[in-house]
Amino acid sequence: MTAVRDDIGQATEVVDPVPGASSPHLPQQPDLVQLLTPEGERVQHDEYELDISDDELRALYRDLVLVRRWDVEATALQRQGELGIWASLLGQEAAQVGAGRALQDGDMAFPTYREHGVAWARGVDPLHVISLFRGVDNGGWDPAAHGFNLYTIVIGAQCLHATGYAMGVQRDGVETAVLAFLGDGATSQGEVNESMIFAASFSAPVVFFCQNNQYAISVPLERQTRIPLYQRAAGFGFPGVRVDGNDVLAVLAVTRAALAAAREGQGPTFIEAFTYRMGAHTTSDDPTRYRLASELEEWKLRDPIARLKAYLSRSGIADPAFFDGVEREADELAARIRQGTVEMPDPEPTAMFDAVYAEQTPQLAAQRAEFEAYHASFEGGEH
Repeated sequence: MTAVRDDIGQATEVVDPVPGASSPHLPQQPDLVQLLTPEGERVQHDEYELDISDDELRALYRDLVLVRRWDVEATALQRQGELGIWASLLGQEAAQVGAGRALQDGDMAFPTYREHGVAWARGVDPLHVISLFRGVDNGGWDPAAHGFNLYTIVIGAQCLHATGYAMGVQRDGVETAVLAFLGDGATSQGEVNESMIFAASFSAPVVFFCQNNQYAISVPLERQTRIPLYQRAAGFGFPGVRVDGNDVLAVLAVTRAALAAAREGQGPTFIEAFTYRMGAHTTSDDPTRYRLASELEEWKLRDPIARLKAYLSRSGIADPAFFDGVEREADELAARIRQGTVEMPDPEPTAMFDAVYAEQTPQLAAQRAEFEAYHASFEGGEH
């Protein structure tokens, strides 16, 4: 056991990893890809190697810390009434950053509503994501410019969008790959299964990246499936792989390989990132009603940031000055997010009619006129 201090200010002892992972007490299992144990030790995997420099390792740590700080600040802003809702990624930073950094220029990602770490990796300004949750727009970034589609609230619908996009670039002869994000609960949705059928039938260059955070809101994994999720891919006719979702190095290696296979015409892959949602499903959720505090404490010992920090420290790749510098940068990011959020101007009420269609229809014009007349009726008096 090793004492480490994580980036939410808690000193913990790292013990056994997720089921199937390697540790001094639990041999590595063939169905879980892991390159970095919760104790911060590098291990080898027969099928997945990662050639990565010290600078890249430090950059990954920086990503993880800044993404978590963004998430913590946004949660606080929602609790203070500045955001309507927030979907936290606490505990899932490695899965998202590892997958996001595996994408190349020209690739396209299709997120759910929780992929803030992927947005960060694709260069999206955090305030452009927060504006959606504040209700001032539908997402402030250009999907084409960032290779990162707008957030999708409807569970599983983004997999249809991703598969359709992949089939489109395939027919255009463009050598690129598409990454579709989903949660474990979404695997029960028809849209996801339909997407995988189409992807398999047409060998579409799409990778389905499932963040298995153990709960479909309040429904535990054991009530969702009789087999590991990654094994479902075999029924559709393409490979499935399970990776330690709290190991940013393993996620990066596995996702890179799957995306490369997609670009080379080998068709889809299903990745199950075995991780844990340490916070609530959203800020409207109370996870204490359906899971034990002891379970959360156990998963805190597998924290993705703590394990990478332990590895960087022990190997001499990063020193205290580096870690202090990242913390200062996190403080600056949090301050910018807070100031930018509270200073966001509210849109004009009629702005919701502007982006419905490329060209305004008579029906939409009539609805807008009715809306304007209704609001004008309140001017100059009490009703």
